[in-house]
Amino acid sequence: MNNKFISVGKILNFHGIKGDAKVGFSKGQEEFLLSLDCVFVKNGSEYKPLNIQNSRLNKSVILMKFEGIDSIDDLLPLKGQIIFVEENVIREKLEEDEFLIDELVGLSVFDINDNKLGFVVGVSNNGANDLLSVKTNSKNICLVPFVKAFIISVSIKDKKIVINNQEGLLQ
Repeated sequence: MNNKFISVGKILNFHGIKGDAKVGFSKGQEEFLLSLDCVFVKNGSEYKPLNIQNSRLNKSVILMKFEGIDSIDDLLPLKGQIIFVEENVIREKLEEDEFLIDELVGLSVFDINDNKLGFVVGVSNNGANDLLSVKTNSKNICLVPFVKAFIISVSIKDKKIVINNQEGLLQ
C-alpha cells in the first residue's frame, strides 16, 4: 500500500531536558496536530514513525513528547526535520468544506453561468484566508479568497470550482 505523506510541521528545537520537541506549524492547525498520536520523519527515502506520548500548545508552538526520545541528545538528530502525516489521516479529519491544497491546483474555475474563467495554479495564505491563484483566460494571475462569499462549490471529482465572480474579480 503506497501512502502519500503530507508535511504538517517542523521540529524546531528541543524544550527542556527530557527530549520534548518544539514543533512549528501553520496557523489554524493546532487542533489537528494535537489530535495526532503518530507523525513521521523522512529518513532517506523512508518515512519513520514517531509515536506521540503527549502534545500541548505552548504559545505559538506545540510541544510534542515522542516515545523513546527521552533526552536532548535523543532529539538533536531530529532538529530541523519536517514532520509528516499520512494523507488518509488528514482526509479523515477534514471538515466537509476543507480540501487538501494539492487537490485544488489544476482545477478549472467557472462562474455561476458556467463560463470557464481559468484554472487554479496555486494556493497561498495572507494570514487571514487561503487565496486561490487563478490563471485566467487572458493569462493574468488573479487571487480569489477561498471563502464562502466567493466560492460557490468545489468538486474534486469534476475538477471544477464555481465562483461568484463579483465586481470583476477575475478578468
